[in-house]
Amino acid sequence: VQLQASGGGLVQAGGSLRLSCAASGRTFSNYIMGWFRQAPGKVREFVAAVSRGGSRTYYADSVKGRFTISRDNAKNTVYLQMNSLKPEDTAVYHCAANGGTSIYNLGAYDYWGQGTLVTVSS
Repeated sequence: VQLQASGGGLVQAGGSLRLSCAASGRTFSNYIMGWFRQAPGKVREFVAAVSRGGSRTYYADSVKGRFTISRDNAKNTVYLQMNSLKPEDTAVYHCAANGGTSIYNLGAYDYWGQGTLVTVSS
């Protein structure tokens, strides 16, 4: 699976951004899709994931209630709507595809996009 993330940028605290990740190469609906982020000097961390059919979603506590993950299997795309952004959300955001069942484990994801930078100014 090839993954291409887009939608990052510079936004003020309290603002919103919508990230997109377009997939190609294999059957998109066979994969759990996730978003991870990596801030400068920090390890990559789980942000959100969505089940193959899109009915179940999972979030890190730090983004719960502010971020929404969704997918459109007809368009082979997963989205991350980010609202009420905070400076601590600043990071490179990566989408990833998981052919297994583990949701939160970074190592369970088989394919990764190149990342898109989100910068939140205070």
